[in-house]
Amino acid sequence: MPEESTASRWRTTPLTAWHEAAGARMGEFGGFWMPILYEGILEEHRRVRAAVGMFDVSHMAEFLVEGDGADALVDRLVTNWPSRLEDGQALYTPMCRQDGGTQDDLLVYRRGANRYLLVTNAGNRDEDRGWIESVAAQRPDRPAVRDVSDEVALIAVQGPSAVAAVESLAHGPVADIGYYHFREGVSVADVPALVSRTGYTGEDGFELYVAATDAPALWAALARHGVKPVGLGARDTLRLEARLPLYGHELARDVSPLEAALGSFVKWEKPGGFIGREALAAQRAAGPARRLVGLEAVGGIPRAGYAVTRAGAAGEGVVTSGTHSPTLEVPIAMALVPRAWGVKVGDAVSVAVRGRPVPAKVVKLPFYRRPS
Repeated sequence: MPEESTASRWRTTPLTAWHEAAGARMGEFGGFWMPILYEGILEEHRRVRAAVGMFDVSHMAEFLVEGDGADALVDRLVTNWPSRLEDGQALYTPMCRQDGGTQDDLLVYRRGANRYLLVTNAGNRDEDRGWIESVAAQRPDRPAVRDVSDEVALIAVQGPSAVAAVESLAHGPVADIGYYHFREGVSVADVPALVSRTGYTGEDGFELYVAATDAPALWAALARHGVKPVGLGARDTLRLEARLPLYGHELARDVSPLEAALGSFVKWEKPGGFIGREALAAQRAAGPARRLVGLEAVGGIPRAGYAVTRAGAAGEGVVTSGTHSPTLEVPIAMALVPRAWGVKVGDAVSVAVRGRPVPAKVVKLPFYRRPS
């Protein structure tokens, strides 16, 4: 028997064949065989900052939550306040376990009263589905939860020229869609889409949810209109510059939203509370043991997992994400450090880069903010 190929071990998206034919460097991410880069991370990163690029993010998981009690269920599941949204509005939110650790972070789209679309991380799909279904099963109204991940593809078009690029292919206006709002039933290149003014790059743009079978046609149309593909390598450097968390790095089952500096997405006043509220309230009262900070290093690139120390201070921190910033042209990182250090912007720390101490300083987050 021939040996199984590396790619065949992982899930694919409706666009995998296109990526491979285009010569993308492929790799595993979140259980999927995904394009890491096409021409180079630096070039692709700068393209998005300066103009426009498109990403295949069809590996993300999508769940429909509908029926009587869906408002209350989604409010219970997450720390933010989805039922307070207007129809056609979205929000970002952590989703916690009872101990305050983060099950996942996600986008919630309110499609109508008791009608929601939840978009979670690919690597957590199976566990998220089980978690959401288990919470739904505890409710007397038992709203329906349906995993539609295999039916949906997601293409993100990001950058200063993204709105113009999508509007040129849309039948009807899309530029008037507000930030963190969406419109359903829009035709983009003759493909029906849910058009969402959201993204994961720190730039303006849209995320286009379409039927999986329609994704190749939409991708090809965008390519014909000069929108070039961008891989997950540049997606990571873009989101890091913008201080956007990545599950498994800044957030995890043993990292709370309060430790990850996401307290603004925890709505303490929400009627009925949310799962993990009691644990988070106790953590808030005592003060989280760790806090997320931004670092700028000199003489080496901090990477996830590298130790962070401070002269004269007890304990040790850890880099959650790090890279050489293509925009700032310096090594940057986010790190969880002991709250007891009391660090502030400008303070010096040290990062163990391959066993060698490298000086770094605490800097304000985000590293990059797009021009207004």
